[in-house]
Amino acid sequence: MSKLRALIADDESVIRMDVREMLTEAGHQVVAEAATGDEAVAKARSERPDIAIVDIKMPGMDGIEAARVMIEEEICPVVLLTAYDDPELVARAKEAGVFGYVTKPFEERDLFPAIEIARSRYEEIRGLRQQVSSLEEAIATRKVVEQAKGILMEQHGLTEREAHRRIQQESMNRRKSMREIAEAVILAANIAGGKG
Repeated sequence: MSKLRALIADDESVIRMDVREMLTEAGHQVVAEAATGDEAVAKARSERPDIAIVDIKMPGMDGIEAARVMIEEEICPVVLLTAYDDPELVARAKEAGVFGYVTKPFEERDLFPAIEIARSRYEEIRGLRQQVSSLEEAIATRKVVEQAKGILMEQHGLTEREAHRRIQQESMNRRKSMREIAEAVILAANIAGGKG
């Protein structure tokens, strides 16, 4: 496992100390500790750790809610610590997108595999989100280019291939993306047609 920057959140200082010791002995760095969920979220936002190890039951915002915020804001994956194996808590943790769940009392052999799996799954999901974002961008660009090609074909009597080549050529000449050129063509057509 690569060396990680970790945040530990537990309202029991003894547990924080135990987890800190396990992590530092394994060569990881504890960059922040918190005793409440609110404090954990604030420190996660400022420190941007690689992993957060968070107790479920804490004063104020509980660990599941803190985990939800960290995951939604794409700060880091979260492994929950709990003395409870209540099915309702497990369901809430799954719903929040938690990547690991370790019950107390635990040992290194329980914690480190959970951390490794959490990091791996988190990176996998981030990669998928980036792919989805790229695909959405490509689809949006294609729609705009198709619309611009249609305008050029209608206005200048071009074939689809010629219209595409014209947008491509302008893109290279002006050092702008094909999407930017296509958007300019659409804007010009709207202004000329009195739609702007």
